[in-house]
Amino acid sequence: MDIKYGRGYAYALEYHIVWCVKYRYKVLNNEIKADLEQILKKVAQDNKFEILAYNTDLDHVHLLISCSPQHSIPNLMKAIKGVSARLLMKKYGDTLRQKLWGGHLWSPSYFICTASDKTEDQVKRYIETQEEKSNND
Repeated sequence: MDIKYGRGYAYALEYHIVWCVKYRYKVLNNEIKADLEQILKKVAQDNKFEILAYNTDLDHVHLLISCSPQHSIPNLMKAIKGVSARLLMKKYGDTLRQKLWGGHLWSPSYFICTASDKTEDQVKRYIETQEEKSNND
């Protein structure tokens, strides 16, 4: 984990974030996954955080991010989930609404934990292999 520097401080903050599709419906097909990845990259750029790893299954998303101490996790999640839901519903609304009748793409909750330099590689490997494991089950 690299130490980064701000004005008057140094930090090394990484978070593993997981959130699910509402009702755990399996709607994140390959086309939606590809668009979601581009949307998340844009959200990261706009909000000045870095996506270190990304993966999805049909019903949930994994991110490993690095951000500064100024980032508020609830605000970050609001941006990530809000922008991605709005843009995906705009493009795939007819398809998604067939399963998600309430118009909400994401479950309101999420899981987040810090990743230390000792676990960073483990978390990256976990995220990268999630789709492989679920396909073999």
